[in-house]
Amino acid sequence: MEIQKNIWYVTLLLTIIAGYCDTVTFVAADSIFSAHVTGNFIVFAYQIIKGSDLHAWVKLLTFPVFIFAVIVGGRIALRVTNRYTILFWEGIILLLSGIASYVFGYLEIFSEWTMYTVAMTTVFAMGLQNAFGKLYAKETHGPTTMMTGNVTQASLDLGSLLKNGLKDVEALLSFKKQLVTIIGFLVGCFLGAVAGKFFGLGTLILPGIAMIICYLYHRE
Repeated sequence: MEIQKNIWYVTLLLTIIAGYCDTVTFVAADSIFSAHVTGNFIVFAYQIIKGSDLHAWVKLLTFPVFIFAVIVGGRIALRVTNRYTILFWEGIILLLSGIASYVFGYLEIFSEWTMYTVAMTTVFAMGLQNAFGKLYAKETHGPTTMMTGNVTQASLDLGSLLKNGLKDVEALLSFKKQLVTIIGFLVGCFLGAVAGKFFGLGTLILPGIAMIICYLYHRE
């Protein structure tokens, strides 16, 4: 029972953090998606066709950064016994990204390229979280950085419940699990939108601290 509760908490935390980071970078870093990196294809194409953004190509840099992060996550997993070590490094990177943002702002040297650098480090952090989700799928109730698959599963579960009623225990449990991921991500998006609009990239400190605490709680 304790393990099941732990999965619920970890799933909720990771989805909130992913939604938060994805929206913070979108709002405060030139519409860059840090978790849903494929969304950057759309933004890139739109900005190129619009012809009003000379730095649209920066969006494409998220892909090699993300791929490298996943590879690093895989290497970390091979070298450690505590699977949450990947999340620890994600937290460190987010924490340092937020601190750097505030420091550069305080020194009045926060330029456009500084903003892109912080955004890319956030992409790297989300790449580590994606690696964690793939390598340790049983630690969460589903993908925590991309909601399309979760929404699809929730829809299938809902269809089963409408047909068979609440007596379909398996579908009901699965539906509850998907709601945790979807609602968690939505909450994270809302918080990230507010934080990004009013406080900027420095608020990446918050998910960084949360991730480090998560690691310390699961330290073996």
